[in-house]
Amino acid sequence: MNSDKIILDLCGGTGAWSKPYKEAGYDVRLITLPEQDVRTYQPPAGVYGILAAPPCTEFAISGVRWWKMKPPELLTEALEVVNSCLDIILLLTDPVFWALENPVGRLPRLVPRLGKWRYTFQPYDYGDPWTKRTCIWGKHNIPMKVPVEPVGSYLGSGHMAHGKTLGIVDHPLMLLKPDQIFFPPDWIHKLPPSADRATLRSITPAGFSRAFFEANK
Repeated sequence: MNSDKIILDLCGGTGAWSKPYKEAGYDVRLITLPEQDVRTYQPPAGVYGILAAPPCTEFAISGVRWWKMKPPELLTEALEVVNSCLDIILLLTDPVFWALENPVGRLPRLVPRLGKWRYTFQPYDYGDPWTKRTCIWGKHNIPMKVPVEPVGSYLGSGHMAHGKTLGIVDHPLMLLKPDQIFFPPDWIHKLPPSADRATLRSITPAGFSRAFFEANK
């Protein structure tokens, strides 16, 4: 039984990273806005594992052209969130594993105690044939990579409702065929500004989520 193993999913958004743990019966606690804020969250004792995915908008190298034009308050708030995630990790008594993810960018320079990442991965390293290099920090078993070619992918009609919810199906970037949506391999990088852009970019690839779970049960 896994119901006594608490998994904290900090800034987890849709809960994609912790989904395999939830499906396996772990006590997954999704600490994410608007319901809960990591900056004020008090973690319980006996946490088994921690997943942290602080928002990357102010850190990712893809946004470097806008850094100097943004209000400094945005960066201050983003750093508060990252440091709160690290404080929670340090506050707990030696969880079995912890991991923090963010894209390549300025996060290690702005949060020196985080240090350099342990490794990076692309979604295609774990079976999702698109690109978005992500850095991982922490103490855990590194999932074994089983890469595929980054050639894009089709989603069948069974995924249409989920795609509609996220605003993907009608997105002009997606090449539609009968009962299918084609995601080009660099679709994440080509998303134009929109209300759902941050959500779409931040979803942990399902292949990595599953591989991480298998390596860190």
